[in-house]
Amino acid sequence: MASPPLFYFLIFLTVVSAVTLPLSPFSHSTDQSPNNDAHLALRRLADSSIARAQQLKQPTSIKPNEDSLSASSADAVKSPLTPKSYGGYSVSLSFGTPSQTIPFVFDTGSSLVWFPCTSRYLCSGCNFPGLDPTRTIRFVPKDSSSSRVIGCQNPKCRFLFGSNVKCRGCDPSTRNCTVACPPYILRYGLGSTAGILLSEKLNFADLTVPDFVIGCSILSTRQPAGIAGFGRGPESLPSQMNLKRFSHCLVSRRFDDTNVSTDLDLDTGSGHKTESKTPGLSYTPFRNNPKVSANAAFLEYYYLSLRRIFVGSKRVKIPYKLLAPGPDGNGGSIVDSGSTFTFMERPVFELVAEEFATQMSNYSREKELEKITGLGPCFNISGKGSVTVPELTFVFKGGAKMELPLSNYFTLVGSVDNVCLTVVSDNTVSSTGGRSGPAIILGSFQQQNYHVEYDLENDRFGFARKKCSP
Repeated sequence: MASPPLFYFLIFLTVVSAVTLPLSPFSHSTDQSPNNDAHLALRRLADSSIARAQQLKQPTSIKPNEDSLSASSADAVKSPLTPKSYGGYSVSLSFGTPSQTIPFVFDTGSSLVWFPCTSRYLCSGCNFPGLDPTRTIRFVPKDSSSSRVIGCQNPKCRFLFGSNVKCRGCDPSTRNCTVACPPYILRYGLGSTAGILLSEKLNFADLTVPDFVIGCSILSTRQPAGIAGFGRGPESLPSQMNLKRFSHCLVSRRFDDTNVSTDLDLDTGSGHKTESKTPGLSYTPFRNNPKVSANAAFLEYYYLSLRRIFVGSKRVKIPYKLLAPGPDGNGGSIVDSGSTFTFMERPVFELVAEEFATQMSNYSREKELEKITGLGPCFNISGKGSVTVPELTFVFKGGAKMELPLSNYFTLVGSVDNVCLTVVSDNTVSSTGGRSGPAIILGSFQQQNYHVEYDLENDRFGFARKKCSP
């Protein structure tokens, strides 16, 4: 048998054309009122954003050597999406028979959906403030009648391992191999996870998706929850559900926990292609992903054609080779919900930071604060009756402009006297001494209070300013 079962089952698919899920904040910090706590919280977020960027720019995932949807009456599936001081957004999904509901980090920069799995799940280095790793919600396969281990010769095993997957102990001439798909090991900016692939049933209120490929992680490092991969890979949730589009509006985050959530909308469509645009949104086409054999993970990212960056009315003169990916796959811009602060490669960041410093030269720099928080430039604004900060604007192909509100790119730090730019950078280069991967990563902090749409059917990215909280 191609897929050795844990439990034999038969699933019939009920389909709707859209799903809405709530997005919730993930947190590992609760009390940040003292200044030093606020500084440390910002430092953690800055460091995690840089670590995340390093992983996206130089992917080091370690991997050992179709069902259809049919429509029902609803047009969408929704689920709450909420921010946490941890830096990510949480979405809850239900798997199994009967359903087990698990919180996941919503991540458009990776593709595998995986949950903490079995009662023996272990997370090393997960003693974050405000989180108890012993209380991590785990999926228990033995309690689900629809759980099966994916077999090595199952075509879905190739989602993660490609066509050259090695099935040790299998006779290539037979289709009755009972060997399981190899274990996976995936690395993220903060840590890693390892486990095996399962076939499970994904359950929504009005929609059931059978034979969904899900990672059953047995061991993780510094991963406080499972991850819901919304990238471009075949194993991602949008790919497995054949979504036409998905959209969200990230509620404003102030580095603390909140019970406020907004909806993550999943549109499965009505079975026919539509060119319609969501009213009020500005659109820019997704850019073709660079096909670099050494970095296949680049194919999972959502590349944008960022044309220009303005600080105030001044255009920052960024070399085109940084704005567009070259034949080696290096350069260009991606959008990533899993990154907290927007990342800019050092040559881009320095140009942007210098322009802010020039236009805000009437405020004194707080360079010690920059060292503490990992952010910068930082300015002391005490004693000023009014503060003038130049606008940060991203202009994309087609003319779509993302004119960020001040709260999306500057934050008060420790008191009302200091503000810092919430964009990060590092000095990392590739092993060959050159650039590596995307030069700019548009993070979730800069997407706050924006309606953002990934129109997969028409291969475009839409956005508009909107107050996301109720």
